[in-house]
Amino acid sequence: MGGTRLTYRLGGALASLALGACSGPQSTLQPAGSDARLIDTLWWVMFWGSVVIFLIVMALVLYATFRPHHRRLPFKGRTLILVGGIAWPVVTLTALLIYGVSVGRTITQPVAPEAVRIEVTGHMWWWEVRYPDEGFVTANEIRVPVGTPVEIAVDTADVIHSFWVPNLAGKLDMLPGRVNHMRFTAEQPGVYRGQCAEFCGPQHARMAFYVVVETPEAYAAWVEKEAQPAREPQSELELRGRDAFLGAGCGACHTVRGTEAAGMLGPDLTHLGGRLSIGAGMFDNNRGTLGGWIVDSQAIKPGNKMPPFREFDGETLQALLVYLESLQ
Repeated sequence: MGGTRLTYRLGGALASLALGACSGPQSTLQPAGSDARLIDTLWWVMFWGSVVIFLIVMALVLYATFRPHHRRLPFKGRTLILVGGIAWPVVTLTALLIYGVSVGRTITQPVAPEAVRIEVTGHMWWWEVRYPDEGFVTANEIRVPVGTPVEIAVDTADVIHSFWVPNLAGKLDMLPGRVNHMRFTAEQPGVYRGQCAEFCGPQHARMAFYVVVETPEAYAAWVEKEAQPAREPQSELELRGRDAFLGAGCGACHTVRGTEAAGMLGPDLTHLGGRLSIGAGMFDNNRGTLGGWIVDSQAIKPGNKMPPFREFDGETLQALLVYLESLQ
């Protein structure tokens, strides 16, 4: 009895997990882009095709097992092998192959000249995002306009990563020394979660990012803001925070455009305050998580390249946080 209950509970838990993966901001079964919709259709065709084949095979097995002895299959022997073992699989698999290749050709077509071009570089463990036509760099967050073709060129600065936003497009490997291209058109505004899909080290699971799909007007306003240098401190507290940032040597790794901070090792922080998350999509961007990250990022995400900064007293740390939050 106990074993039966355990089986039911385990089955229920697995069913909940399976159903939970069918929706949400990171689901292949809720397409919100042109490529994702094609991949979703291909998946369902494969799924229902496999279901039909499975049911046919099981029906034949049951028929062969329980049929009356005086009844026979309409074909047998050599004919059965030729039809069921060769012709049927060849026709079925060829049709699926042709359909799959046609989908692949469609999603790799060159995009229109007016496409938004974005370059993404994978690092252990964060994402560098460049908008070459607009001339600025950001991190761990991509913004695109709805209904406009997007081309994303991906590469890596260290090991193999894989760029994947399930709601918008398929996976694309990021290989050292090679630039790959992904094209899609987002069809619905929203915030979609992406994830590295290739094991790249101990913090691979904490290498996420967000794609924010906005109206063309909101996107244009965001681009105009991002292209500007960092906002100047507006208060004594912000000024003290900026001095702490520069005095502690943060500019050796991070860039804040408009200041002397021009480091290239870590994420560009020019508009950090306007981002949704920190730590490559792992934590909401607020004063608490930002403070914890500064004081001891190694305890939160071991192995990243930012050392702990415990030398700030309480007031200085608060000023630093106020300054970073002001970088909208």
